[in-house]
Amino acid sequence: MREIVDARGLACPQPVILAGKALEKNERIAVIVDNPMAVENIRRLGAKMGCEMVVEEKGGGIVHIHLTRGASPPAAREDLEALAVCTPSGGGPYVVALPENRMGRGNDALGEILIKAFVHTLTQIDPLPEKVICYNTGVLLALDDSPALDDLRRLRDAGVEVLVCGTCLNFFDVKDRLAVGSVSNMYEIAGSMAAARVVSP
Repeated sequence: MREIVDARGLACPQPVILAGKALEKNERIAVIVDNPMAVENIRRLGAKMGCEMVVEEKGGGIVHIHLTRGASPPAAREDLEALAVCTPSGGGPYVVALPENRMGRGNDALGEILIKAFVHTLTQIDPLPEKVICYNTGVLLALDDSPALDDLRRLRDAGVEVLVCGTCLNFFDVKDRLAVGSVSNMYEIAGSMAAARVVSP
């Protein structure tokens, strides 16, 4: 009979530790988890122990991982903890800098399509950025006719702070058309970038 390990709601590294301990006593186990990090950690455990693995996505973020123990010996607790990755790669707070109203070099029309897709994709990422910072022609993305306006508003409504360079708005004479975000200054922008990882397309 397959041993069931219900690790839903448990903080890292508990899911992988419980799975490792269950594999000490059982040849076949099923681990139920509810977050991507736990899935990856259980995969790593299975690979280290030479397990056969079957991963089933059940919907609602629930994943069942079936493992059949291989020939490798059980891992010690310290080894299990070393296997666990408890934060995403490069984890921690991050801000997104948008210095242009297009993405990449080359064809401007394509660049405008890409930046719209990039901002939309930000609304689907977990975790969301702490801040989105618009400067230079990037401030045009926060104006009333921006193709990215709806997605920037979704980010704002989800708790993401949108900072828009006031000097840039004045330079382009578009301050009265700002439709999302708060007017910011270089002191705040530089401080926000210094305090977190910066992601820029």
